Amino acid sequence: MTTLSSVWPLFDLRLATPRLELRPITDDEIPSAVAAARSGIHQAGRNPFSTPWAELPAEELGPNMARWYWKCRAECTPESWTLLLGIWRGGEFLGCQDVGAKDFATLRTVSTGSWLKQSAQGQGLGKEMRAAVALYAFDWLGADAAESEAAAWNKASLGVSRSLGYELNGTTREAWGTTVETVQHVRLTPETFKRPDWTLQVKGHEAAAAFLKVT
Repeated sequence: MTTLSSVWPLFDLRLATPRLELRPITDDEIPSAVAAARSGIHQAGRNPFSTPWAELPAEELGPNMARWYWKCRAECTPESWTLLLGIWRGGEFLGCQDVGAKDFATLRTVSTGSWLKQSAQGQGLGKEMRAAVALYAFDWLGADAAESEAAAWNKASLGVSRSLGYELNGTTREAWGTTVETVQHVRLTPETFKRPDWTLQVKGHEAAAAFLKVT
């Protein structure tokens, strides 16, 4: 029998931390992601994203998020891929942690980004979910580096990076919605990584790695 997972093995990938499960967002779960985003992600006028998608009107936010999830799947190839991992605590959808790469076979470098709904912030979950994808990148995918970025004023995001051992990797001046921001780039390696005191549980890796041709 042909199943969806046999066609798109990434849907079977599961990363588990002490409090969270990270797994690719399916179409059936898009409404949960939209509801979480609509509940609020950041303070008004303090946009932490280079594209201010979370500030869209409610009636536009859902279609925009769905388009993004479908776009990432449609453009997913071994040469350029993004895994959009939903963050679940029990049965509650809390946010999204993405990890992606271009020319991974050569560069062995991933990049990450994330968001949490406001009611889930301030509990150390941002650090836990970033640690999860760093562990997966280094220990399972064989990455040499993990990169991220944040607006220079975003102390929460940069604090997570610092606590995990990321090192500063230069700044750029970029368009940030309709404004210009100084963006701080950060970089993590297996040598600088401050590993958590828990073990990441992984399921579905072999099929996902074969699909992405990660060896």
